[in-house]
Amino acid sequence: MSKVEDFLTAQEEQEIIDAIRDAEKNTSGEIRIHIERDTELDAFDRAMEVFHFLKMDNTKQQNGVLIYVAVDAKTFVIYGDQGINNVVPPNFWDSTKDVMLSHFKANNFKQGLIEGVLKAGQQLEKHFPWVHGDINELPNEISKG
Repeated sequence: MSKVEDFLTAQEEQEIIDAIRDAEKNTSGEIRIHIERDTELDAFDRAMEVFHFLKMDNTKQQNGVLIYVAVDAKTFVIYGDQGINNVVPPNFWDSTKDVMLSHFKANNFKQGLIEGVLKAGQQLEKHFPWVHGDINELPNEISKG
């Protein structure tokens, strides 16, 4: 079994998916998590590739947020599309990353991911509130590579 499958239990994955649903229920924004074993690219460059591969750049308001994790490389990136990046406070992504990192250092990966999802969801809800007719444009499940 690879480290990707060992990274989270099925129960932990479900709790994270539930957090994504909760974070998205009051916003038109989209949050995805992608986990893979490793990357030979710079983590930010790989996150951008995954962002495009998952079609997160096709959201109507450019308000997709990807949390990318490379398990063996022990790195992660939070990548927000242009719409959300233009409206979040300065250093928002860095402060979110710091919160997640504190959980990751304690080997509490599930809680770190949930905190990242919820913080992103708060900003999405604030700047991109759900309006009648909004649809969930992307799946909520965790993708793996």
